[in-house]
Amino acid sequence: MSENSPRRIVIGDVHGHYEGLMTLLEAIAPTSDDKIYFLGDLIDRGPNSAQVVDFVKRSNYPCLLGNHEQMLLNILTNERTTSSTMQAWLYGGGQATVASYHEATIPDDHVDWLKALPTYLDLGDIWLTHAGVDPSKSVVEQTADQLCWIREEFHSIEKPYFPDKQIIIGHTITFTLPGVSPGKLAQGQGWLDIDTGAYHPRSGWLTGLDVTNNLVYQVNIFKDHLRILPLEEVVITIDPAKVKVDRRNKN
Repeated sequence: MSENSPRRIVIGDVHGHYEGLMTLLEAIAPTSDDKIYFLGDLIDRGPNSAQVVDFVKRSNYPCLLGNHEQMLLNILTNERTTSSTMQAWLYGGGQATVASYHEATIPDDHVDWLKALPTYLDLGDIWLTHAGVDPSKSVVEQTADQLCWIREEFHSIEKPYFPDKQIIIGHTITFTLPGVSPGKLAQGQGWLDIDTGAYHPRSGWLTGLDVTNNLVYQVNIFKDHLRILPLEEVVITIDPAKVKVDRRNKN
């Protein structure tokens, strides 16, 4: 299988799984010419959030703000944070993040780095963001909350948001979308979701997408299994009309 280089590689939600990330990157074997991008949600749920943040930060890999980073920053920077907000974050995986730091203290350089994360990256033919976009608003009208949290409104769009760009996202585990099984990628109108649920017991797959060569690299966190497949063998195209009904039934 021949590969074109330099490559653009996008990595989905890591959620504190440092060892899995190292296995994935070893398989990808990036050169100094390759570009690696992270879609956010480096932290929470997995055991090694501190290591993941430290690695991505030190490597100078571009990374987006995810909803889990946004929750952490809201707690750290908002003096009016309520106990219910704190408990919601801890219950949603934050407790593992706190435990991964020495003496449960997140260093200032990590906090400053997280604060500086962008909410999207425009790479010309592809557009990266954590969750998606509000289809009723222009790019400049999008808020951080929408780019980090949106789900059904975006997944159910019936025509691409951009006429000339594909939006690549994480945030929503792909098997929660209609007709998608664990480990598969989900494709809608003008978008591609690569969050295959690394932390989730139904999946365990952490995904890296080689956009240049249409290759998918995946490591299973629980089974210590690695696979490399052509994108066309892993991606499922969903029916936007089924998104809202299907997810409502699952909830």
